[in-house]
Amino acid sequence: MPCAPGSGRQGMRFLRDRGRRAGFTLLEVLVALAVMAIAGTLILQLFAANLRSISVSADVTAASARADARLRELLADVRPAERTWTETTDDGYRMDVSMAETLAERTEGLPVRMMEVSLTIRWTAGGRERSLELKSMKLVDRMLQEDRV
Repeated sequence: MPCAPGSGRQGMRFLRDRGRRAGFTLLEVLVALAVMAIAGTLILQLFAANLRSISVSADVTAASARADARLRELLADVRPAERTWTETTDDGYRMDVSMAETLAERTEGLPVRMMEVSLTIRWTAGGRERSLELKSMKLVDRMLQEDRV
């Protein structure tokens, strides 16, 4: 007559083997927790680096927009003069502006002059000074330029 499971020697071995296979060992649990802790730390570091990048990007975008607006104002001037100066804005940006004739030998004898407009904007972010330089060229009518002098 067959024995019911759980009775006799075979039943004890069955219960003992089943108990071993039913759960995780302490070592497996500790390794899993260590892997999860490392993965969580790496993910948090990636988020922090991403936030720093977003902050720097926002600063550069704001400075670029301000510098571009000022450069457009300078290019709109009909009679620009050769000179160099520095401006400071209310929100802490410093702009170094330079307007100078360029390619004089190539425009000699023409009714226009070529002016190079250079604008460097500087600001401090995170304890570091950052800068961005924009350059452009402008053709100026020589007759208007001579009337100014």
